[in-house]
Amino acid sequence: MGSHATLTVPTPERMGRLGRELAALLRPGDLVLLSGELGAGKTTLTRGLGEGLQVRGAVTSPTFVIARVHPSLVGGPALVHVDAYRLGGDLDEMEDLDLDVSLPESVVVVEWGEGKVERLSEDRLEVRIERALGDTADEDDLDPRRVVLTGVGPRWTGVALEALA
Repeated sequence: MGSHATLTVPTPERMGRLGRELAALLRPGDLVLLSGELGAGKTTLTRGLGEGLQVRGAVTSPTFVIARVHPSLVGGPALVHVDAYRLGGDLDEMEDLDLDVSLPESVVVVEWGEGKVERLSEDRLEVRIERALGDTADEDDLDPRRVVLTGVGPRWTGVALEALA
């Protein structure tokens, strides 16, 4: 169930634009699971999401704070940006983070969340970012990326993710 799309994203600028386009599909309560190696473009994509959702504050990698809340400037959902890398077993800890925001009314983006957030919601959008050329020796940020979008659960059934391509 759900929907699926694979896109090639040639530049960081395009990754940011993908985030903005993706934001148009998101609704309060959506959970977005981002995966990909360090430097793959997760934060760039999330920054685009934040721009698209018109939230306050610069989206940066949340490495040291676990979660950062970006309130909407336009009465839309807040963006909650979570780094699950430092969270232990699962996201029961999410409830303890005291985010001062209601998750069901927010768009929650989780980096490094595989195996931790699946229980939070039966509906989620999984976004996997891979280097399209495989492991190249030079860590060139200009390598094209392959972005695999998978909508899981009833929420994503019939959502035309392939329209983002």
